[in-house]
Amino acid sequence: QVQLVEFGGGLVQPGGSLRLSCAASGIGFSLYVVSWHRQAPGKQRELVATITKNGNTNYADFVKGRFTISRDNAKNTVYLQMNSLKSEDTAVYYCRASWANTYWGQGTQVTVSS
Repeated sequence: QVQLVEFGGGLVQPGGSLRLSCAASGIGFSLYVVSWHRQAPGKQRELVATITKNGNTNYADFVKGRFTISRDNAKNTVYLQMNSLKSEDTAVYYCRASWANTYWGQGTQVTVSS
């Protein structure tokens, strides 16, 4: 059974940091392109960052310089380090793994508020 589970969400003040983790089981995770997406209330889900199996990364303009995506294939885990958080980063964050098939995690809530 394939599972993607996100960890690390929570409440943080503006300017703070969080690190999200996406742990996979049941798939050859190292073969997959993994991406983080987010969905704020009343808005469409949007792509935040992507990392290929070789570690190449891409970021949405609105997180460049603040967020860093990385992966540890030995641990079947992808991370999203989020720094300098803003209120507009508040959303449910999802990870997605794509290769032969596409899998989504259940999401983790990130709330940036004072």
